Amino acid sequence: MIRGLESINLFSENAKNLAKFYEEKIGLKSTIEAEMGEKGEELYGFEMKEGSALFIIDHSKVKGKNSQPERILFNLEVDDIEKESKRVSDAGVKKIQDIYHVEGYGYIATFEDADGNYFQLVQVREN
Repeated sequence: MIRGLESINLFSENAKNLAKFYEEKIGLKSTIEAEMGEKGEELYGFEMKEGSALFIIDHSKVKGKNSQPERILFNLEVDDIEKESKRVSDAGVKKIQDIYHVEGYGYIATFEDADGNYFQLVQVREN
C-alpha cells in the first residue's frame, strides 16, 4: 500500500546554485546539506512544515536548462497568494502565469526557477 508522497527530487547540473535560488529567492529553509554517491554529488534538502520534502541533487546526466518545463510541476502551498506572488516576483523570479482561480481548489501562480523548471505557488481553499 502506498502511504503518500515522501519527497520530490529535483536534479540539476549545479545543485548548489539551484538550492541557493530556492533559499534566497523563494524563501525555503535548507534543512540538510550532504554529499552522496561515489563522485561526491551535492544534495540539498528542504523539509516543509507540512507535506513532502524537496531535495535538490547534482546529476551527471542533467545539463543546462530544462527544455520541457511543463512536463512536471510541483506546488508550494502559501497562506496568502497575493503577498507571496508579489514577493517572489519582486525577487526577480520569472512569472510564467499570473494568479488564477481553480474552482473548488484555490488560487495558483506559476514561476520558473534558475534551471528553467516550473513550480507553482498555491493557496488552497479553506474547508
